[in-house]
Amino acid sequence: MRAVILALLVLFAPLPLLAQENAPPAPYAYRQLPDPDQEARAKALMVTLRCVMCQSQSIADSDAPIAGDMRSEVRTRIARGEDPEAIRQWLIARYGDYVTYTPQVKPITWPLFAAPLVFLGLAGVLLRGRFVRARTAERAEDRA
Repeated sequence: MRAVILALLVLFAPLPLLAQENAPPAPYAYRQLPDPDQEARAKALMVTLRCVMCQSQSIADSDAPIAGDMRSEVRTRIARGEDPEAIRQWLIARYGDYVTYTPQVKPITWPLFAAPLVFLGLAGVLLRGRFVRARTAERAEDRA
């Protein structure tokens, strides 16, 4: 009985993944808006948004299905007349701060911005201590 259940799990586990990949692309995933001004605003926004699947490409450059859905959403909202910053905020609310290449300073993210300064200060203190000890050792040798 356990073997049958295990075989069924192995057989049916990948089905949700296959269903997702076979979904048709979103309407504006690979099609531009008819208005050149709107398309330019949409592209300018898409370049600043990160694909949540690829992680290193913008949604304008990615061929991942989720990036196509995001491109379509951006184009649809731009065609409706929404402000690009409002669209960015909506995507951040939906996918998190990671979706934008320009993270915002918030109470939860300020340590990420402060950490380099803390590390530089710590390195300065350590180097200063090392140089002071070296000078002290040189003076002690000169006196001896």
